[in-house]
Amino acid sequence: MSLTRNLNLRFSIAGGLMAMATFAMAGEWSGFVSLEHQGFFHLPLSPEQHRTYFSVVAQPEYYHRIAGTKDSFTFVPFVRADQHDPERSHADIRELTWIKVGEGHEWRLGIRKLFWGVTESQHLVDIINQTDLVENIDLEEKLGQPMVNFALIRDWGTLNAFVLPGFRERTFPGAEGRLRTSPRVDTEQASYESARQRRHIDYALRWSNSISGWDIGLSQFYGTSREPRLLPGVDGNGLPVLIPRYDLIHQSGLDVQLTEGSWLWKLEAIRRSGQGTTFSAATGGFEYTFTGVFGTVMDLGVIAEYLYDNRDSAAPTPFQNDVMVGLRLTANDVQSSELLVGVIDDRRSAARSFNLEASRRLGAHYKLSLELRAFTGAPATDPVFVWRRDDYLQLELARYF
Repeated sequence: MSLTRNLNLRFSIAGGLMAMATFAMAGEWSGFVSLEHQGFFHLPLSPEQHRTYFSVVAQPEYYHRIAGTKDSFTFVPFVRADQHDPERSHADIRELTWIKVGEGHEWRLGIRKLFWGVTESQHLVDIINQTDLVENIDLEEKLGQPMVNFALIRDWGTLNAFVLPGFRERTFPGAEGRLRTSPRVDTEQASYESARQRRHIDYALRWSNSISGWDIGLSQFYGTSREPRLLPGVDGNGLPVLIPRYDLIHQSGLDVQLTEGSWLWKLEAIRRSGQGTTFSAATGGFEYTFTGVFGTVMDLGVIAEYLYDNRDSAAPTPFQNDVMVGLRLTANDVQSSELLVGVIDDRRSAARSFNLEASRRLGAHYKLSLELRAFTGAPATDPVFVWRRDDYLQLELARYF
């Protein structure tokens, strides 16, 4: 390489790095790092599993508003390092998105996370992003999804169209992880209905609007199911495993929330075909909030929901005919203290799942979170039966910046 060419290359690299540094300095950095501890109350079913798990999490966020426009750029990477489970030690790009804002429309390009739904106990209509199951069994933690999203914003509502290339497989705990299936899920043998496998392009359409206290969403999805069927098989050592099977599905969804004073009435319903027999499922209920309880500034919400799936005992979910009741306490203090406690009761068996979540800010930069889960009474035919020894308490201390 000639001296001139070498110098030009160096100047080009230096110029690119300076441009990236300038761009980064022009934006805003935020995010958090945290230390998490999971402690399980019972000895595990498998000798490979452990009683305690420590992990470290980092999720920075970069946001840049492009000068002279309404356009913006967001980058949110995520990484977790777990003490025991290599499947839980993972990294992901939660968001890497450019948003182009026009007159009455928006383009959103890149990797994104978005949420559809209104109910507390489960989110049936939330189908765009894949569940990051190693993070939490509540199905609320999601992987970033590559997408092209066009939003048309009008008086009659907002119409969102999605083209979704690059399928993401669901994460599952490894052999040493807790709250896993038995036998474990072997993600290396995942199979697909589509010959294009992960390269299959999915599509979705959603209309939403707010009308006199009603928040309504109608959605349609066609593509690879985010919820795999788990089929029996064996691994390379001849040991039994479960193999994820990703089918092509059509799913129609409805989510509705009505706000009437202190009442919130909620409903989510879906109809899905392509994953065995066509089925329907729904979750609906209410939340009523008492303000200024106990003579304080605190608010207390009472939650009740019914969970239904017409596949009944053939459904892979434990929620086919269940009732959820809960309480949400919001302290309205400077520490943003919150408490949510709930129980899901199976109406046909003695199975119950208990959940408690609490959080409180410590000073200006720290937040302490607590999570408690317990499972009791599940018969051997219930999907929750595999977690009968997995009651746990989780503590997390996060430092925000």
